Amino acid sequence: MDPAPRRRLLAFAASLAVITYVDRVCIAQAAPLIQQDLNLTKVQMGWAMSIFYWTYGIFEIPWGRLADRIGARKVLLRIVVAWSVFTAATGAARSFPFLLGVRALFGVGEAGCFPSLTKAFSTWLEPADRVRAQGLLWLSARWGGAFTPILALALIGAVGWRWAFAAFGLLGVVWAVAFWKLYRDKPTPSSEPAHPPVPWALYVGSPRVWLLWAQYLFLAYGAALYVTWIPTFLATFGELSPVERALLAAPPLFFGGLGSLFCGYFLSWLSRATGSGSRARRTMALLGFGGSAAMLLVSTLLPHPAWKMAALGVAGFANDLAMPPSWGACMDLGGRHAGTLSGSMNMWGSLGGGLAPVVAGYLLGDSGDRWNAVFYAAAGAYLLGLLCWFTLDSTTPLEKEATP
Repeated sequence: MDPAPRRRLLAFAASLAVITYVDRVCIAQAAPLIQQDLNLTKVQMGWAMSIFYWTYGIFEIPWGRLADRIGARKVLLRIVVAWSVFTAATGAARSFPFLLGVRALFGVGEAGCFPSLTKAFSTWLEPADRVRAQGLLWLSARWGGAFTPILALALIGAVGWRWAFAAFGLLGVVWAVAFWKLYRDKPTPSSEPAHPPVPWALYVGSPRVWLLWAQYLFLAYGAALYVTWIPTFLATFGELSPVERALLAAPPLFFGGLGSLFCGYFLSWLSRATGSGSRARRTMALLGFGGSAAMLLVSTLLPHPAWKMAALGVAGFANDLAMPPSWGACMDLGGRHAGTLSGSMNMWGSLGGGLAPVVAGYLLGDSGDRWNAVFYAAAGAYLLGLLCWFTLDSTTPLEKEATP
């Protein structure tokens, strides 16, 4: 098979992953200015950052199912343009309800991105290449988020936070035009029904699926901290300049990207060494959840912000050791329904991600200085996620459970 289309897919997937995290992380960098201009409380700002996760989660399954039915290309073209428009519209917010509404619609659009890309991977790539592709995908996503604070700081300084959102929205439109011209879904004739029904009864009745959903909820709860409240946390250190705060916000996502890439490539070796793909995934996931919890707790003991963020950088690396195993499990367990199953997993992840900034807002309270409580809660979520992986078989297709 000609490798050019597969390389093109990986290039489009990596660049879109960058854009998704640029668009969702930029609000965290602008949060102090948005709070000031719109006269928002910390709880209101927490809801403004949280609403994305709720609508993102609600639309995960519909978009994933649609990608299974009509192909990733048609879905991605529509949603990328839509969320780019709502990213730009964020800069027009003059009130809390408008901000809440436009971020909700932004979440609706972004919801279809990773399920659609997962569907494209399951269509174009050989099984041995899929987990590595997920590693590259999440490296790109995390690094997009890691460098956004610097980019956002420069743009906000040059044109203000409102026009900065317009500039970020333009990125997705440019991507969509290139994608429309250069990418096609793989034409693979098949004797299977064109739109086989989703085996929801099998999903709901499978303990493995519930473990998969639960672990991703807890993983996303911890990861959401890095893309929502960290810039506000760093603003509490008055000795730091805006540039220093932007630089210190990068380690969790920067090293998270390295964790994804490392896991994506290391898993193949570990699978061969252990003789079991499921055991290899479990090992990496346990290291990821356990390491994240431990480093969050360590961060609360360190006095200087640079050391705190270094610890959170290691936590981010560990967090993303669990990402390729999770998404690889969706492709192996879901089979021809990979888009739908990955969408359902990401829906549960969005529930966890949506809870995190709201819970943090309430934990911080009016004084806004109870940051250790925020980190303890995230560490607890990681420990709960760790428990899910002890018995999770992440490689045997679910359809085999239905075979007498």
